[in-house]
Amino acid sequence: MSDQLRRIAVVGGSRIPFCRSNSIYSAKTNLDMLSASLQGVVDRFGLEDRQLDEVVAGAVTTHAKDWNLAREALLSTSLSPLTPGITLQQACGTSLQAALIIGAKIATGQIECGIAAGTDTTSDPPITFGRKFSQRLVKMGAARTGKQRLKAFKGFGFSELKPVLPANGEPRTGMSMGQHCERMAREWSIQREDQDQLAMESHQKANQAYNDGFFDDLVTPWGGVSRDNNIRADSSIEKLGSLRTVFSKGADATLTAGNSTPLTDGAAAVLLASEEWATANELPVQAYITAGRTSAVDFVNDEGLLMAPTVAVAELLQRTGLALQDFDFYEIHEAFAAQVLCTLAAWDSADYCRDRLGLDKPLGTIDREKLNIKGSSLAVGHPFAATGARIVANLAQILETSGAGRGLISVCTAGGMGVAAIMERE
Repeated sequence: MSDQLRRIAVVGGSRIPFCRSNSIYSAKTNLDMLSASLQGVVDRFGLEDRQLDEVVAGAVTTHAKDWNLAREALLSTSLSPLTPGITLQQACGTSLQAALIIGAKIATGQIECGIAAGTDTTSDPPITFGRKFSQRLVKMGAARTGKQRLKAFKGFGFSELKPVLPANGEPRTGMSMGQHCERMAREWSIQREDQDQLAMESHQKANQAYNDGFFDDLVTPWGGVSRDNNIRADSSIEKLGSLRTVFSKGADATLTAGNSTPLTDGAAAVLLASEEWATANELPVQAYITAGRTSAVDFVNDEGLLMAPTVAVAELLQRTGLALQDFDFYEIHEAFAAQVLCTLAAWDSADYCRDRLGLDKPLGTIDREKLNIKGSSLAVGHPFAATGARIVANLAQILETSGAGRGLISVCTAGGMGVAAIMERE
């Protein structure tokens, strides 16, 4: 192991197009999609038959059969089967956290390279039985005689056969993420018009980025599609304004299907390495991950579920000595337009920065022209565990194209957590 911390190089990433759930990828699995995104990285950087130090990947919505999804997926690619696979899950922060874990190992000299990745599909949800019937099946499986098997079904009622679908809500509160975000929007007085404006801009930026060829190397056509199918090039304030609210029907409701991310299927992956490994393998370095931070909020006791990134970023800035304005690019995951706007409002609030973040002054405002310049989740979609890897790869390419600069990543997650990172190119 090295005595000095090494720089964490982002070589580059690849993903498959993101598609609305129950559309183009309705017959695909997480294993299919993760394998495809990993293969995209292999193909882009000539890694066929290569043994990497590790692949760290995960998904949020999984089946019991996917007990080591990362390992199974890499075995479906042309990577060397001697490459270890580690499965990780931290809700929407999964693949960004995977990148930070791989990066820490690279920095300390434990490994030379690795792929961080994520996948998700809600088109292929795990559907189970309730606990009572499941326990009956376990007892029946353990039975040695016919009498014991019949005994396992004593008192059985047909209502036990009702399937249990994955819940789109927080176990601790019973509220969906959208309902939590609706509360945040009310607390921070976030207006519907401002949310729709942010959503429209995201679609316009993403569409323009595709037209400009920005995604040519980042997105590998797969499953009969070459572009994210959620992007609406003709998005307008008028069209967005005509949509009904979906998480609350009150007069103060503001969140719609247009200013919230859709349920999405897809996968993304990004290759990280030491500078030495990249040089030895004649691979370019697009940018460097220089810092990361994970934080949490007490959302059960009235903190906003998706406000943890405000904390993670504040702590990251304190540790690095940077100001919020010291960045050329900001990649704030658009789970909901309201979440982004709440985050920006909190950083500019003297009360919040003092009372919650422990600062003597507000973090301040950012230049909105530097925010999500190639569009983000509202436009391209949000396959939960894949978003972090998508953003890291996007930002690395933005920095390479710009020649130099510094970027800030902020990702909110279910469970009241936030993951933040800083990337740079000199």
